[in-house]
Amino acid sequence: MTKKFIFAGVATALLATTAVPALAKHHEKDGAMHSDASLTAAINHERREDDKARDVYRNPAETLAFFQVKPTQTVAEYGPGGGWYTRILLPYLSGSGKYVAINGDSDSINFTDRAREGRSKSWPERFPDAASKWTGVPAEKIAAYESDEVPEEMKGKIDRVLIFRSLHGMLNGARADSELRALREIIADDGMIGIVQHRADADAPYAMSKGTKGYLKQDSVVALFELNGFELVDSSEINANPKDTKDYEKGVWTLPPVLTNKDEDRAKYQAIGESDRMTLLFKKRP
Repeated sequence: MTKKFIFAGVATALLATTAVPALAKHHEKDGAMHSDASLTAAINHERREDDKARDVYRNPAETLAFFQVKPTQTVAEYGPGGGWYTRILLPYLSGSGKYVAINGDSDSINFTDRAREGRSKSWPERFPDAASKWTGVPAEKIAAYESDEVPEEMKGKIDRVLIFRSLHGMLNGARADSELRALREIIADDGMIGIVQHRADADAPYAMSKGTKGYLKQDSVVALFELNGFELVDSSEINANPKDTKDYEKGVWTLPPVLTNKDEDRAKYQAIGESDRMTLLFKKRP
């Protein structure tokens, strides 16, 4: 397949400007909606034994409730990576709903070697088996597509698209506009897109908020989505962390769970916890 080079254009420019403030409600952590019993069961399942240490920072029950995810919906997880949320979502949806995994368009990536290119392009074939091993859900019940290869019959049928802590990757790869346009095509007219993203301070300098450190300004994210056909529905402080100083030379990865500095100041960064995060819910604009 021929590589395409997608330029960030508007997306990159947004990071250097101050966007208009979002007009939405702000839910405090203690006032978040509670999940249903089946979601609680999925979160507490023994298969998540190694994941549970992150629950205190990622608040999966409150986050999915805020995104209004229901077990009867068709839900797409963008960039599932190692499957932390997949191990909750897939079992939760496998009874009456449908889980769909989506990765970015591999043709928009300039790969540094053939091995990376091969792994990326084979992901839709490999992911169902991996997710089946994680969750026990049969691989044949698990759909995985690149964003530009979602079947025509599925377009306009997705109830929720969820993007967890990876929007900066789209921007860093100059793919944010093209990916958001592709995701807009698959969302139902009454569907929504939920975002959890590392949050830079509103007055943070460009170098610390352009995405290369993992952090983005909340107003810039809202403006990016608005320019790509979405409207902010609501925002929440469920995943906020005021201890995060957001000034690390090695970016957000200085904090858990990555701890880039290894044993250097390990206790200090563990005491901070995971990053301060915005939690935003958008709907398609007509």
